[in-house]
Amino acid sequence: MEAESVREIPRGNEWQYEPKWDGFRCLAFRDGANVELQSKSCQPLARYFPELVEAVLSVRAPRFVLDGEIVVPSGTTFSFDDLLARLHPAASRVKKLAAQTPALFIVFDLLVDGRGGSLVEIPLSERRKRLEKFASTALGGTDSIRLSPATSELAGAEKWLGSVGSILDGIIAKRLDFSYRSGDRTGMQKVKTHRSADCVLGGFRYATGKKVVGSLLLGLYNKRGKLDHVGFSSGFKAVERAALARKLEPLIQSPGFTGSAPGGPSRWNGGEAKEWHPLAPELVVEVSYDHFTGGRFRHGTKVLRWRPDKDPSQCTMDQVKQKRGNLLKLLRS
Repeated sequence: MEAESVREIPRGNEWQYEPKWDGFRCLAFRDGANVELQSKSCQPLARYFPELVEAVLSVRAPRFVLDGEIVVPSGTTFSFDDLLARLHPAASRVKKLAAQTPALFIVFDLLVDGRGGSLVEIPLSERRKRLEKFASTALGGTDSIRLSPATSELAGAEKWLGSVGSILDGIIAKRLDFSYRSGDRTGMQKVKTHRSADCVLGGFRYATGKKVVGSLLLGLYNKRGKLDHVGFSSGFKAVERAALARKLEPLIQSPGFTGSAPGGPSRWNGGEAKEWHPLAPELVVEVSYDHFTGGRFRHGTKVLRWRPDKDPSQCTMDQVKQKRGNLLKLLRS
């Protein structure tokens, strides 16, 4: 179930509010002794989080499906860097990190109950009740699996939003009267204090006269499934530029962008096109931005983090089509 990005918390009795945790979205499946952890892009995660596999097996129910977020605690907050480090190819390293930086699975939805019955067609109001009952009867003593709080009170959601920047990534609002709409954004909205988007790297440019990266060229998929060039990100430190070149050069592959592409004369470069190098659409980065107009980020963006857990095909234009809202109202709350 996907979330639509909005600029203010939706109001009304039909909404339930939850914290937006800064981690890896995950579906946890159990059928007897079999456990699968699946990322948002349908990739297996179980091998990277063996401690969570054990936690799921310790739940006092033989079969179920939970929707939640994998996070790695660091002091009183969560560390996304430590979470990224868990995606390591060496089993010995994974085992070591599982002991050093154990993960938590924060659950916020129950899709299949402890008897194996599907709940996806019933409304969230009923699924939440069943999740809370499941948590009280089956999760007791399972410290690595926690129930995410939820409220129907706007004041509570606004208080959580004030915690953004410490342990929260924002606020999630879900329609209480809706079923679980897999792959759909109509029943869930998210509010962040900054605007961000997950973008595919469709290409890059070298810095003038040097074999180091000068800028990353960002892409989003349009409604036709074509990768459009939507902007750039630069401002890297010298040591980062060289490392980026080594990371990107093996991925140079045409065409890069399959929709609108960068290049062409510009009044800023004396009418000469600056050469760019296309990349295979494999890498995803989350960038922050101020405005998106005319199919492009108005200014340069800032790279927030790499997103190896995100499938490039999920990086669509829907992320930047935000509803207008009263940001000052949020600031006064």
